[in-house]
Amino acid sequence: MKKLLRFGIAGGLGFIVDAGVLMLLLHTTQIGPFIARVIAIALAMVTTFVFNRTFTFERSGDSLAAEGFRYGSVGITAALVNYGLYSALLLSMPDLQPLAAMVFATAAATVFSFFGYSRFVFREK
Repeated sequence: MKKLLRFGIAGGLGFIVDAGVLMLLLHTTQIGPFIARVIAIALAMVTTFVFNRTFTFERSGDSLAAEGFRYGSVGITAALVNYGLYSALLLSMPDLQPLAAMVFATAAATVFSFFGYSRFVFREK
């Protein structure tokens, strides 16, 4: 249960970074919601990796590079699911705000992320 709570905190931090960067880029640049979200997701992934590796999961005993590769594999897959849903929502509902699409897409990708990180990335040997 402690691991799940810490994962929720990491996810909350990642969500804040994702949403904050997305809104900052949308309000201060002309890059649009699709490119802005790619940048936001990348920064959120770095944030959650550091927090999850440090506080949520026990280190696997593998090198930082090995864990980072596995984390990136799960994270990129989850990010593709997240970004795909985000894009589909924005394209199918043009009046939907990007932040609302981000919330729905992130919620859908969270379950996949937890199981991938806990079972594949930071698994105990």
